[in-house]
Amino acid sequence: MPLDPALWSLFGIAFAAATIFPAQSEIMLVGLLVAATHDPWLLVAVASVGNTLGSCVNWALGRWLRHYSDRRWFPVPEKAMLKAEDFYKRWGWPSLLLAWTPFIGDPLTVVAGSLRVGFPLFLLLIAISKTGRYVVLTLGTLGLV
Repeated sequence: MPLDPALWSLFGIAFAAATIFPAQSEIMLVGLLVAATHDPWLLVAVASVGNTLGSCVNWALGRWLRHYSDRRWFPVPEKAMLKAEDFYKRWGWPSLLLAWTPFIGDPLTVVAGSLRVGFPLFLLLIAISKTGRYVVLTLGTLGLV
């Protein structure tokens, strides 16, 4: 049974929100939770996978394309990259648990790639971070916290 359009849309918006595109997956997730047309935990899973995979794109950009960071098309401004790099160098791999945060989260995922953080560790920490945000948002929307 294929996923319905709402789930594909949530996945796509969550994916885009973790990359260079301005998107707010939280708005769509809350809307779907309020509509109560889908299992809440399926929504969390779909949004988490999409957002985590989007961050993996950022890791790959940092890993293989960082030398292009001075180009206009590069998704993270150099100033944000340097700030995220300093943050990562100060706090190390646990800082990736903050990948869900606005402004610093996406640059952190690019920096992780450029600093050659191992992909398995990166994937684990990003999945925890992104899923945790959606779980908290879901619990709050459902009035469970």
